[in-house]
Amino acid sequence: MVRQPTATPGNAARVLRIVHEDGPVTRAELTRRTGLNRSTILALVGELVEGGLVLEEVPSAGTPGVGVGRPSGVVRASGDVLAAAVTVEIDAVGVALVALDGTVRDRLVEPQATVPTAAQAIDAVERILGVLSARTATRARTAPGARIVGTGVAVPGIVRVEDGTVRNAPHLGWRDEPLAVPLAERLGLPVRAANDANLGAWAERLYGSARGVDALVYLNGGASGIGGGIVSAGRPFSGADGYAGELGHTFVAANGIRCHCGAVGCLETEASRSALTDVTATLPDDLDALAAALAEHRPEVERVVDRQVTALATALRNAIHTVDPEVVVLGGFLSTLLGHVGDRVENDVRAQTMAAMTDRLRIVPAALGRDVLVRGAAELGFRDLLRDPTAARLDPTAARRDPTPARRDPTPARRDPRSAPADTTTTPTRAPDRTTTHTSDRDDAAEEARTP
Repeated sequence: MVRQPTATPGNAARVLRIVHEDGPVTRAELTRRTGLNRSTILALVGELVEGGLVLEEVPSAGTPGVGVGRPSGVVRASGDVLAAAVTVEIDAVGVALVALDGTVRDRLVEPQATVPTAAQAIDAVERILGVLSARTATRARTAPGARIVGTGVAVPGIVRVEDGTVRNAPHLGWRDEPLAVPLAERLGLPVRAANDANLGAWAERLYGSARGVDALVYLNGGASGIGGGIVSAGRPFSGADGYAGELGHTFVAANGIRCHCGAVGCLETEASRSALTDVTATLPDDLDALAAALAEHRPEVERVVDRQVTALATALRNAIHTVDPEVVVLGGFLSTLLGHVGDRVENDVRAQTMAAMTDRLRIVPAALGRDVLVRGAAELGFRDLLRDPTAARLDPTAARRDPTPARRDPTPARRDPRSAPADTTTTPTRAPDRTTTHTSDRDDAAEEARTP
């Protein structure tokens, strides 16, 4: 039997988004949270089950929404609907397959002998995704149904969200490099790209230390410097072209080091991972070793720590006076630094910030660890699906890809003339439907969030 779609595709999107972001929930709870009647929820869940996007199961004890009497079914997101989450760094390119239920199904990181060019990064993604798809196909012989519906790319630089062009990624040496369009042509999948810290901020807001917080600042320290992301009023604060949040280039020291951007005294030059790893003689990616070395409290190490904490507190003061966040989340080596100095960062920030603006302030380590950028990039990959789940239901095989690496297609991908400028690229064969009607301010915020 072919079920007729419901009249409002946005209602299916609301249900799928709740299950995707908040985990398994009963139909009764979906009824309460959406304000829709029980028969509508029953129909919507049925559509999503038929599309392979959710599963409905008998509830277990403790499931939200389970009460007395006959329990309603528990709806959970599918573990077979996948997004390819791509991360690009100066020394590695990684791809993870993230399921709609939030599990990381598989991942592979390919080290790079030199800083990759955009073309080399695209080649690496194609190779890695070919390997991961082959693994998925092998597993699918016993559990058929896995499909990749989109790709999100986290880039340590300024990315124009409307077409996924990397305007400037100084640590990678990229300037005005098209990324989303050629990668979509190569993979045959929808591709979107965004600044990595913006994606990290949204991932921590959805699933991490700032879950449910509507005003937050996120700073992540890694191989490519310090990136920043902001969420304000429950929405990513991206600016006119998606470039907002470059907190790594906040001015913190008049007598500081000259930055690659041309300025003097930027946060990422005054508080850098390399300075800490050099003085502690630890490997750049071994944060556990860094934490152990910091715990020795050697004088030469503490001098570097003091300088970095001072710079970080100044940058956070500037951000707090501008954004008025409830939570500041620190990731990467900044999280390790925070763990070493305890309350000192927060005390230093409070000492130089207007008192009223720190009444509710919390400065916390990121909770998602190495998955923070992966989860953020996956949200980009799921964006079309979460806007209109009915499109996936109508063509459940459209997002499958051959497990062998894709070959170059000489025919450029065509954009649907109906698509809005904020959408990056689509597959050459089918463009997503943009006609979804949203039914609440929160839904609109969530939709906007998927194009940081």
